[in-house]
Amino acid sequence: MRQLRVSTLFLIFAIAFLTPIVGGLFVMFSAYELYRDALPDTQTLEEYEPTLSTIVYDIHGEVLAELAGEKRTWVTLDSIPPVLIDALLSAEDKHFYSHWGVDLPAIFQAILQNITSGRIVRGASTITQQLARTLFLTRERTIARKVKEMLTAVKLERAYSKDEILEIFLNQNYMGRGAYGIQAASRLYFGKNVWEINTEEAALLVGVLKAPEYYTPVKYPERAQRRRNTVLDMMVDNHKLNQETADSLKLVPIRSESFEGYSWKAPYFVEFVRQYLEKKYGEKFIYEQGLKVYTTLDYNMQKIAEKYFNENIDKLQHWIEKIHHPDDPDYTEVVFDSTVADTVRRYKQLQGAMLAMDPRTGEIRVMIGGRDFVKSKFNRAVQALRQPGSAFKPFTFTTAIDNGYRPCDKIDDSPIVLKVGGKVWRPENYDKKYLGPISLRTALKKSKNMVAIRLIQRVTPKQVIRYARRMGISTPLKPVPSLAIGSCEVTMLDMVTAFCVFPNNGIKPTPIWVRQIEDREGNIIEENRPRMDEVLPAQTAYVMTNMLQTVVDHGTGWGVRAYGFDRPCGGKTGTTNDYTDAWFIGFIPQLVVGVHTHFDDMTPIGENQTGSRAALPVFAKFIIDATKGMKKLDFTEPPGIVHARICNESLLLATRRCPDVSEEIFIKGTEPTSYCPLSHRKEDYVPSRFEEIEKQEEKPKPTIPGEEKKEERMRF
Repeated sequence: MRQLRVSTLFLIFAIAFLTPIVGGLFVMFSAYELYRDALPDTQTLEEYEPTLSTIVYDIHGEVLAELAGEKRTWVTLDSIPPVLIDALLSAEDKHFYSHWGVDLPAIFQAILQNITSGRIVRGASTITQQLARTLFLTRERTIARKVKEMLTAVKLERAYSKDEILEIFLNQNYMGRGAYGIQAASRLYFGKNVWEINTEEAALLVGVLKAPEYYTPVKYPERAQRRRNTVLDMMVDNHKLNQETADSLKLVPIRSESFEGYSWKAPYFVEFVRQYLEKKYGEKFIYEQGLKVYTTLDYNMQKIAEKYFNENIDKLQHWIEKIHHPDDPDYTEVVFDSTVADTVRRYKQLQGAMLAMDPRTGEIRVMIGGRDFVKSKFNRAVQALRQPGSAFKPFTFTTAIDNGYRPCDKIDDSPIVLKVGGKVWRPENYDKKYLGPISLRTALKKSKNMVAIRLIQRVTPKQVIRYARRMGISTPLKPVPSLAIGSCEVTMLDMVTAFCVFPNNGIKPTPIWVRQIEDREGNIIEENRPRMDEVLPAQTAYVMTNMLQTVVDHGTGWGVRAYGFDRPCGGKTGTTNDYTDAWFIGFIPQLVVGVHTHFDDMTPIGENQTGSRAALPVFAKFIIDATKGMKKLDFTEPPGIVHARICNESLLLATRRCPDVSEEIFIKGTEPTSYCPLSHRKEDYVPSRFEEIEKQEEKPKPTIPGEEKKEERMRF
C-alpha cells in the first residue's frame, strides 16, 4: 500500500514536470511548421561580414585612428579572457553550453516569477536567441517575433558550434557610444585591449551589454556601478567568484569619462588621409570594410613637432595678448560662449602649419594643420593659400643659376623704382639698408629684395614661373616683378615638395601619405611606391643647396646654428609685408621641414616677427630632437661641380695679390679659367660681366610728377 502511494506521487510529479516540457516541445514543433517559410536562412552566417573599423597606422605600426560608422574590431574567442566569459554566462545565460538554443526551464521560471510579481522582472532569452534577434529579426514586441526568435535560435544551434555563436555574439553587440563588440568597448571604456581587462572591468562590460545607453559609465556612472555590482553577485551565485572578492571589487570607483581610445593622433593628417580614402573608395567602403591603412607618418616625429609647434604658438599668443589691449578690435573678436550663453570678446587665435617630408621618397613624416583640430579642422598645411615672402626667392635664384649665372656674380643692391599696373612701386629691403653690387650668394644669404627683383627682370617672371611649376608649385602665379619676393599665394605642401628638389639633386618626389592598404582578409588593394621626376640638373640643385647652406650658416637662418644644430643644413626664411606671415623651410639630406605662423584673417603677427623669429625656432628645436639616432649625412655633390678660389673683385682665379678672396663652386663650364690681373688699386677695378649688363639696361628713373600718391608697397 505504501509502495503504491509512493509510485502514485512519483507519477503525479513526473506528469507535472514533463507536461510543460512536452507541451512546450509540441508548441515549438507546431510553431516551426507554422513559421518555417518565414524563418531566416541561418546559413547566411557563413558569409557574414560585420561592419569593421578602418584602422590607420603610422610607419611603425602605431594606431593613429579608427574610421568607422560602427567602431568595431573583431577578436577571436581565444583572445577573450575566461573571466569575461564567466561574467557573461552568469548574467545572461547560465546554461549556454547545455541548452539547444532555448532554455525551457528558464522560460517557465521567468513566467512564474513575472506572474507572482505582477510585472516583468526577469527575461529568459538565451545568448543564441539574443544573437538571432540582433542578426535576423526586428525588435518588435510581439508573440510572433518571439516565436521566430526561438526557432531561429534552434536553427543557429544546429548550424554552428557554441564557441562560434559566442564569438559572433561578443563581436556583434552594440556597447554604447558608437562602440560595437567587446574589443571596441574595452578600448572605449578602459583604453586597453579586451585580453588585458580584469574581473571588475569584465563585470562592467557585461553590465553595459544589457542596455548600453542606459548603463554607460560615461554618462550614468551610478547606474553602471549598480549594474556591475549586480553582475558580480550573479558571478558569486554561479560559483565563478567568491563573496569576499566580489565585495572588494564593488568598492572600485567607476571611471566617468570615456577613455581616449578613439581620439585621433595627428588629427590633421588622419583627416587628410580620410578625405583621400573617401574620395577614392567611397564613404561606405572605408567605414564598413575593415581596411588597414599603412601611412607614411612617423608619430614619434609628429609628437616632437607638436610639442615645439604648440610651445611656439602659445609663446607668441602670450606676447600678443600682453602688448594689445583686450578691447583692441584688430586683435580681438566677438564670439558666442556657450558656458555663459552670450557673446564675449576674446583675443584672436594665432595659427600656423608644419609639414615634414623625406625628399628621397616624398613620404610625409609630419603634418600639423593648426593649433587645435577640435576647434578648427581647416588644414593650413595643405589648404591655406598664403604669401611666402622671401621663402620664394630660391625659385628666382634657381632660374638664374640654371641659365648661366654663378653664385659669385654681382647685382646691384640699391633702391629701385618700377611702374607696375599703372602704379609706382618702390620696394625696399627688409632692413632698409643697401650694399651696392653684391654676389648672388650674399644676396640670398642676407635676403636682399633689390637683388631678387633685378634678377627676376633679367631671367623674366615667366621663366621663374616655369621653374617653380616644374619643382612643385601648383597654385596660380602672376608674371610680375614682385613674384621674386613672394607676392604669390602658395600652400605649405607645395613649398616643402619644391624644396625637396634641392637636397635631392634635382629630383622632385611626388608626395605620398599612404604606403599600403589591405582589406579585411589581408589582400593588398593599394600600394604606393616613390615616384620621382628629374626637374633640374643635379649641378644646379647642388649649387642652390650650397647657397641655401650659407643662409643657415651665416645668414638670416643662422638661428638654426645658434640653437646648436651642427649637421649640414640649408634653408630659407620668409616674411611678408606688415609681418602677416612668417616662414622657415629648412632641410637636411633626409628631411625637408616647413614651418609657417600667421593669423587666418591676415592680421599682422607683430613688429619684427620675421620668419627667423616666429618660425625658425620651431624648425631648429624639432630638427635637433628628430635627428637623434639618425645617420649624419652630407649633401651629395654630383659630377660636374668645380671648386675654385676666386678674387671677389674681378671674379677671376685669385692670386697672392688679391686681398678679398673666397672659395666658390661652379657648374663646370662657368668657372673662371684665368687669374686675376689686377693690382687692386682703386683705378684698376673691373666690373663683372653682369654689372656691365646692368649698367646698359638700367637708367636712372626720375620720379613721375603726380604719381607719388599712386605709390604702393608690395610684400617682401
